[in-house]
Amino acid sequence: MSETPLTYGAAGVDLEAAEASKNRLKALVESTMTAGTRGRFGGFGGMFRMPAGARAPLLVSSADGVGTKVKVAVEAGRLDTVGHDLVNHCVNDILVQGATPLFFLDYVAFGKLEPANVEAVVAGVATGCRENGCALVGGETAEMPGVYTPPDFDLAGFIVGWVEEDAVLGSERVREGDVLIGFASSGLHTNGYSLARRIVSERLRLGAHDRFPESDGTVADALLSVHRSYLPALKPVLDRVHAMAHITGGGLPGNLNRALPEHLDAVVDTSSWEVPSLFRVLGDAGHVPRDELFRTFNMGVGLVALVAPEHADAVLAAASAASVPAWRLGHVTSGGGHVILT
Repeated sequence: MSETPLTYGAAGVDLEAAEASKNRLKALVESTMTAGTRGRFGGFGGMFRMPAGARAPLLVSSADGVGTKVKVAVEAGRLDTVGHDLVNHCVNDILVQGATPLFFLDYVAFGKLEPANVEAVVAGVATGCRENGCALVGGETAEMPGVYTPPDFDLAGFIVGWVEEDAVLGSERVREGDVLIGFASSGLHTNGYSLARRIVSERLRLGAHDRFPESDGTVADALLSVHRSYLPALKPVLDRVHAMAHITGGGLPGNLNRALPEHLDAVVDTSSWEVPSLFRVLGDAGHVPRDELFRTFNMGVGLVALVAPEHADAVLAAASAASVPAWRLGHVTSGGGHVILT
């Protein structure tokens, strides 16, 4: 007895949907092209020319994802922001070393390809790339039945930027007496969502479209606020900064310490800013201990710059010009490489 011939489609992979998705992405990718972009859409590899006039350029790279924030996006039926989150997160990661972005690649994997959903996710990536002057030179869109259960998907990004070797920022530049400048976050950014989602669903008993407490918006509005890019606020004053910390997983204690030499401490004055109501609501509803809140969430501080006292006003002015709230968060003192929350 003959058996029915099997095809890729019968195994759950839709080649027509993949081709349709690729066709939808062409205009999005081309909208991000910059002066350094070489090659055409659809190549097997992306090409990029180094900036003219670079003396001793270092390439700075990073890769990341947006974690379980994609679950909120799926539940809300709002897929056009997580790609933007992804780019801004990666931009900030290389910014702390003084680097500005050159190009970006994305990876999106679905259990079942729906061209409109792929387009929505990559549209967010393209928006983030245009915002940061970063070319989207390639990526991968995968259909993986059996690995991801529709409508779930996964998203990752890869960024490459550059900085002159003598302009690299880091802990070796930090001095006792330096000022900590805090830059406001725009919500949870891309960390802490496994805890936040559990609090919202199990303790607050709210869905994505319900109103979030102490706000005028929904749960989706509160949890899907786009991760802020700090490039516009800091690019004009990078030469005034000693080091920076992007406040991601681990919060202030687990990230600011990465910007410190072993003989100095960062003293953070927690009364210098008002913690946004989003974090208070989550903390109260989940009965989350204070230390756990500061280790899990950014608590309203998305990035910290360590600068000499005489340059603090210039850094604050640059943040104000970019419409990013910033303030004096604390100072650097002698110690053992620790972050002290006072």
